[in-house]
Amino acid sequence: MNLQDRDKRALQILAGAVILAGIVWVSTGPKGSSKAVVASTETVENAEKRLKKLREYAATAPAKQQMLKQLTADLTKREKGVLQAETVGQAQSQLLEVVKRVAKNADPPVEVRQSELTPPEPLGESYGMVKVTVSFECRIEQLVNMLADLADAPELVATDQLRVNTANPKQKTMPVRLTVAGVIPRRLVPARKTFPVTL
Repeated sequence: MNLQDRDKRALQILAGAVILAGIVWVSTGPKGSSKAVVASTETVENAEKRLKKLREYAATAPAKQQMLKQLTADLTKREKGVLQAETVGQAQSQLLEVVKRVAKNADPPVEVRQSELTPPEPLGESYGMVKVTVSFECRIEQLVNMLADLADAPELVATDQLRVNTANPKQKTMPVRLTVAGVIPRRLVPARKTFPVTL
Protein backbone atom coordinates (compact mmCIF):
# COMPACT_ATOMS: atom_id res chain seq x y z
CA MET A 1 0.00 0.00 0.00
CA ASN A 2 1.49 3.23 -1.09
CA LEU A 3 0.71 6.41 0.73
CA GLN A 4 0.69 9.59 -1.12
CA ASP A 5 2.42 12.66 0.17
CA ARG A 6 -0.84 14.20 1.06
CA ASP A 7 -1.78 11.17 3.25
CA LYS A 8 1.65 11.20 4.92
CA ARG A 9 1.24 14.83 5.89
CA ALA A 10 -2.26 14.17 7.24
CA LEU A 11 -0.93 11.32 9.42
CA GLN A 12 1.89 13.53 10.73
CA ILE A 13 -0.59 16.31 11.60
CA LEU A 14 -2.92 13.76 13.26
CA ALA A 15 -0.06 12.31 15.31
CA GLY A 16 1.00 15.83 16.42
CA ALA A 17 -2.59 16.69 17.36
CA VAL A 18 -2.92 13.47 19.44
CA ILE A 19 0.36 14.21 21.26
CA LEU A 20 -0.68 17.81 21.88
CA ALA A 21 -4.13 16.72 23.16
CA GLY A 22 -2.47 14.20 25.53
CA ILE A 23 -0.17 16.89 26.94
CA VAL A 24 -3.09 19.29 27.44
CA TRP A 25 -5.21 16.55 29.07
CA VAL A 26 -2.43 15.52 31.49
CA SER A 27 -1.60 19.11 32.47
CA THR A 28 -5.23 20.22 32.99
CA GLY A 29 -6.63 16.92 34.34
CA PRO A 30 -8.73 16.68 37.53
CA LYS A 31 -6.76 17.79 40.57
CA GLY A 32 -8.62 15.53 43.08
CA SER A 33 -7.39 12.33 41.52
CA SER A 34 -4.05 12.49 43.28
CA LYS A 35 -4.52 11.74 46.97
CA ALA A 36 -2.12 13.31 49.39
CA VAL A 37 -1.24 11.51 52.62
CA VAL A 38 -1.60 13.80 55.64
CA ALA A 39 0.13 12.97 58.87
CA SER A 40 -2.12 12.66 61.95
CA THR A 41 -1.90 15.58 64.35
CA GLU A 42 -3.06 13.47 67.32
CA THR A 43 -0.38 12.11 69.57
CA VAL A 44 -0.44 8.78 71.33
CA GLU A 45 -0.84 10.52 74.69
CA ASN A 46 -3.93 12.42 73.50
CA ALA A 47 -5.46 9.23 72.10
CA GLU A 48 -4.85 7.44 75.41
CA LYS A 49 -6.47 10.29 77.37
CA ARG A 50 -9.48 10.23 75.08
CA LEU A 51 -9.76 6.45 75.44
CA LYS A 52 -9.54 6.74 79.23
CA LYS A 53 -12.39 9.32 79.28
CA LEU A 54 -14.54 7.10 77.07
CA ARG A 55 -13.94 4.12 79.36
CA GLU A 56 -14.85 6.20 82.43
CA TYR A 57 -18.03 7.37 80.70
CA ALA A 58 -18.92 3.81 79.72
CA ALA A 59 -18.32 2.65 83.30
CA THR A 60 -20.96 5.12 84.61
CA ALA A 61 -23.66 3.85 82.23
CA PRO A 62 -24.92 1.00 84.50
CA ALA A 63 -25.21 3.37 87.48
CA LYS A 64 -27.14 5.88 85.36
CA GLN A 65 -29.44 3.12 84.12
CA GLN A 66 -30.09 2.04 87.72
CA MET A 67 -30.80 5.65 88.74
CA LEU A 68 -33.21 6.05 85.81
CA LYS A 69 -35.08 2.88 86.83
CA GLN A 70 -35.33 4.09 90.42
CA LEU A 71 -36.57 7.55 89.40
CA THR A 72 -39.13 6.01 87.03
CA ALA A 73 -40.42 3.74 89.80
CA ASP A 74 -40.59 6.71 92.20
CA LEU A 75 -42.49 8.80 89.64
CA THR A 76 -44.95 5.95 89.02
CA LYS A 77 -45.51 5.61 92.78
CA ARG A 78 -46.08 9.34 93.20
CA GLU A 79 -48.39 9.58 90.19
CA LYS A 80 -50.71 7.08 91.85
CA GLY A 81 -51.78 10.01 94.06
CA VAL A 82 -52.91 12.12 91.10
CA LEU A 83 -56.70 12.48 91.15
CA GLN A 84 -57.81 10.39 88.16
CA ALA A 85 -61.09 11.57 86.68
CA GLU A 86 -62.77 12.04 83.32
CA THR A 87 -63.95 15.58 84.04
CA VAL A 88 -62.96 18.52 86.23
CA GLY A 89 -66.17 18.11 88.23
CA GLN A 90 -65.29 14.52 89.07
CA ALA A 91 -61.78 15.58 90.16
CA GLN A 92 -63.23 18.31 92.38
CA SER A 93 -65.69 15.81 93.85
CA GLN A 94 -62.84 13.38 94.62
CA LEU A 95 -60.89 16.15 96.34
CA LEU A 96 -63.94 17.11 98.41
CA GLU A 97 -64.36 13.45 99.41
CA VAL A 98 -60.72 13.33 100.55
CA VAL A 99 -61.27 16.40 102.77
CA LYS A 100 -64.52 15.00 104.17
CA ARG A 101 -62.85 11.64 104.85
CA VAL A 102 -60.06 13.33 106.81
CA ALA A 103 -62.60 15.45 108.73
CA LYS A 104 -64.72 12.40 109.50
CA ASN A 105 -61.68 10.46 110.79
CA ALA A 106 -60.71 13.29 113.18
CA ASP A 107 -61.14 12.55 116.89
CA PRO A 108 -63.88 13.69 117.51
CA PRO A 109 -65.16 13.97 113.92
CA VAL A 110 -65.35 17.42 112.34
CA GLU A 111 -68.50 18.42 110.44
CA VAL A 112 -67.84 20.21 107.14
CA ARG A 113 -70.51 22.89 106.87
CA GLN A 114 -69.80 24.57 103.59
CA SER A 115 -67.70 23.89 100.50
CA GLU A 116 -66.65 25.93 97.46
CA LEU A 117 -65.07 24.70 94.26
CA THR A 118 -62.69 26.76 92.12
CA PRO A 119 -61.78 26.33 88.44
CA PRO A 120 -58.70 24.23 87.63
CA GLU A 121 -55.30 25.83 87.14
CA PRO A 122 -52.17 24.62 85.36
CA LEU A 123 -49.44 23.15 87.55
CA GLY A 124 -46.28 22.95 85.46
CA GLU A 125 -46.38 21.43 81.98
CA SER A 126 -47.72 17.97 82.83
CA TYR A 127 -50.25 18.53 85.61
CA GLY A 128 -53.12 20.69 86.74
CA MET A 129 -54.60 21.63 90.10
CA VAL A 130 -58.11 21.85 91.52
CA LYS A 131 -58.99 23.51 94.80
CA VAL A 132 -61.76 23.00 97.34
CA THR A 133 -62.49 25.42 100.17
CA VAL A 134 -64.33 24.06 103.20
CA SER A 135 -65.64 25.76 106.33
CA PHE A 136 -66.03 24.07 109.70
CA GLU A 137 -65.63 24.64 113.42
CA CYS A 138 -63.22 22.63 115.53
CA ARG A 139 -60.71 22.70 118.38
CA ILE A 140 -57.08 23.56 117.76
CA GLU A 141 -55.85 19.98 118.26
CA GLN A 142 -58.43 18.71 115.77
CA LEU A 143 -57.20 21.21 113.19
CA VAL A 144 -53.58 20.22 113.75
CA ASN A 145 -54.46 16.53 113.40
CA MET A 146 -56.52 17.20 110.25
CA LEU A 147 -53.61 19.06 108.62
CA ALA A 148 -51.26 16.17 109.47
CA ASP A 149 -53.77 13.63 108.09
CA LEU A 150 -54.10 15.63 104.85
CA ALA A 151 -50.33 15.58 104.45
CA ASP A 152 -50.34 11.78 104.97
CA ALA A 153 -53.20 11.11 102.53
CA PRO A 154 -52.32 8.78 99.63
CA GLU A 155 -53.68 11.35 97.18
CA LEU A 156 -51.47 14.24 96.09
CA VAL A 157 -53.21 16.96 98.12
CA ALA A 158 -51.87 19.89 100.11
CA THR A 159 -53.15 22.78 102.18
CA ASP A 160 -53.29 25.90 100.04
CA GLN A 161 -54.84 28.44 102.41
CA LEU A 162 -55.90 28.44 106.05
CA ARG A 163 -57.93 31.11 107.81
CA VAL A 164 -58.83 30.84 111.47
CA ASN A 165 -61.28 33.30 113.01
CA THR A 166 -61.83 34.32 116.61
CA ALA A 167 -62.24 31.35 118.91
CA ASN A 168 -65.36 30.50 120.91
CA PRO A 169 -63.98 30.64 124.50
CA LYS A 170 -66.76 28.62 126.12
CA GLN A 171 -66.50 25.59 123.83
CA LYS A 172 -62.82 26.18 122.98
CA THR A 173 -63.59 25.90 119.27
CA MET A 174 -62.81 28.19 116.37
CA PRO A 175 -64.27 28.69 112.89
CA VAL A 176 -61.87 27.54 110.16
CA ARG A 177 -61.81 28.16 106.42
CA LEU A 178 -59.45 25.67 104.74
CA THR A 179 -58.50 25.52 101.05
CA VAL A 180 -57.03 22.23 99.86
CA ALA A 181 -55.43 21.73 96.43
CA GLY A 182 -55.21 18.42 94.56
CA VAL A 183 -53.13 17.42 91.54
CA ILE A 184 -54.95 16.38 88.35
CA PRO A 185 -53.80 15.40 84.84
CA ARG A 186 -53.09 18.40 82.58
CA ARG A 187 -55.70 17.27 80.03
CA LEU A 188 -58.45 18.36 82.47
CA VAL A 189 -57.23 21.96 82.54
CA PRO A 190 -58.90 23.94 79.76
CA ALA A 191 -56.57 25.84 77.47
CA ARG A 192 -56.46 29.54 78.12
CA LYS A 193 -57.99 31.63 75.40
CA THR A 194 -55.78 34.36 74.06
CA PHE A 195 -57.27 37.40 72.45
CA PRO A 196 -55.38 39.33 69.78
CA VAL A 197 -54.23 42.75 70.82
CA THR A 198 -54.68 45.50 68.28
CA LEU A 199 -52.88 48.77 68.62
